[in-house]
Amino acid sequence: MKVQILRAKDSTFIAKGESNHWVVLDTAKEFGGSDAAPRPMELVLFALGGCSGMDIESLLKKMRSPVDDFRIDIQAERRDEHPRIFTQITIRYLFWGEKLDTEAIHKAVRLSQEKYCSVSAMLKQAVPITTEILLNPPKEND
Repeated sequence: MKVQILRAKDSTFIAKGESNHWVVLDTAKEFGGSDAAPRPMELVLFALGGCSGMDIESLLKKMRSPVDDFRIDIQAERRDEHPRIFTQITIRYLFWGEKLDTEAIHKAVRLSQEKYCSVSAMLKQAVPITTEILLNPPKEND
């Protein structure tokens, strides 16, 4: 796998991978950026959630266990000193539906985390990851 990262202006960069899609990366103005795009560490969490979400969607379809909706919330703690690596990641999976198959949902999350999600497998080598599954929780507007 190959990616290319180009400096757009100051500390704002654009990156393109083999999928041929561009992504913008940026930092706060106080660090020389434009504060106009996600930070690199945010993109790591985006990748983690996207990877797992795609797994779960595919697995639940194969299990013929539809959900009306689901969301993934990720919270990560970082060290105060540099390098400011993650020290803890919590992934919260929220599922909504009238006839949720609890067993299938738990299996899909477990398979994503233990077998299919490459991002999770890589991050687990460096940081503890915990998961929570919530079924039909109240919807928040955030």
